Amino acid sequence: MSKPKHFLFLQGPHGPFLNRLGKMLRGAGADVTRVGFNAGDRFFWRDKPSYVAFTDTLEQWPNTLASLMDQRGITDILLYGDTRPIHAEAVVQAKAKGIRVHVLEEGYLRPYWATYERDGSNGHSRLTSMSIDEMRVALEMCDPDAPMPSGSHWGDMRQHIFYGALYHWFVMFANRAYGKVQRHRELPVSTELRLYLGRLFFMPIHAIDRILSTWRIRFGGYPYHLALLQLEHDESFRKHSPFDRMEEFLALVVEGFAQGAPSHHHLVIKAHPLETGRRPLRKMVRELAIQYGLADRVHYVRGGKLAKTLNDARSAVTINSTSGQQVLWRGIPLKAFGNSVYDKPELVSDQPLKDFFASPKRPDMRAYKDYRRFLLETSQVPGGYYSSLGRRQLLRHLTDMLLTAEDPYDVLKSGHSAPRRQLKVVS
Repeated sequence: MSKPKHFLFLQGPHGPFLNRLGKMLRGAGADVTRVGFNAGDRFFWRDKPSYVAFTDTLEQWPNTLASLMDQRGITDILLYGDTRPIHAEAVVQAKAKGIRVHVLEEGYLRPYWATYERDGSNGHSRLTSMSIDEMRVALEMCDPDAPMPSGSHWGDMRQHIFYGALYHWFVMFANRAYGKVQRHRELPVSTELRLYLGRLFFMPIHAIDRILSTWRIRFGGYPYHLALLQLEHDESFRKHSPFDRMEEFLALVVEGFAQGAPSHHHLVIKAHPLETGRRPLRKMVRELAIQYGLADRVHYVRGGKLAKTLNDARSAVTINSTSGQQVLWRGIPLKAFGNSVYDKPELVSDQPLKDFFASPKRPDMRAYKDYRRFLLETSQVPGGYYSSLGRRQLLRHLTDMLLTAEDPYDVLKSGHSAPRRQLKVVS
């Protein structure tokens, strides 16, 4: 008889998703333990008997984790992102003990999907070592007509921001018991809370500014290139990119544009949709544009929908943002820095930046369609973490994927994968 499954949940997306997932797994006969590192984790976990509060310093985490895994007979660990210190330590220990590691992330093909992988995600994903040809072999048993996205609507943005603000409120005002636990982010939680609340309060004003900026670009009558920014505090930027600060990337892009782009072309720098203003990006862009004599040819746009500015772009440059997938889907030339799951020679340009801006090479669209179809049949799960509809869609698939012995890439080869359906807009 196989050993009963016992899942150890660490930190997850803000909001009620992990609680719902734990309930589903218990209904399937598995045990679930949740470790919380602050009052926000505690608030969203409703099953008190299965909750373990970690209130020590991070130096004590390795010993606490090892004891917890041994005492409770943990068979599986689930975490959201694999690079923050508490999660990186958990991955190391779990692999040493033969414990299965389940990693959740935002969708590589946003906004209609979430990402589920084993052992690592982003720069640690198995995708980084797979070739397009290997993916094509695995797809031979599948339906050749994979669903295509109907737009770039991120339907649960408001819920995402709301749950982020609520989470940080609890960390700010109800966290006394967790006072020894250090945060993995640089900013104090009071600043995080202020930024989230400010983002909620100023959403209408920011939307007007974004609409006007986008309108001026779309009807400006000039060819333009896009630079798509990451979140500086995101682990993909911190652990899987060659940059320490966003100004390094901005300076490199503006300099390359100044050296290579035709004199009548413009550069549009677009902030991440979840950018909260922790860094003065607009000021940085303006100063760099003046420094390189491009004051009237460089434009900054707040986050929001990408499609309206992307559709007419001549090329795009990013670090390792998932927005690169939307660029490739449209057949637009892409230059990407850092480690990303779509960094394949058929898809991403290897030109020096100034040459890229002068005459960018287009991606191989046959290769991208095969790559995208492989992701949709494996690690991209319909649904989302933040809206109620998105959670329902995601849980329908994810619970069984967590319980199966094979990871999503191997299950496709064995022919055991369930068919996927296109998710309607999450709202």
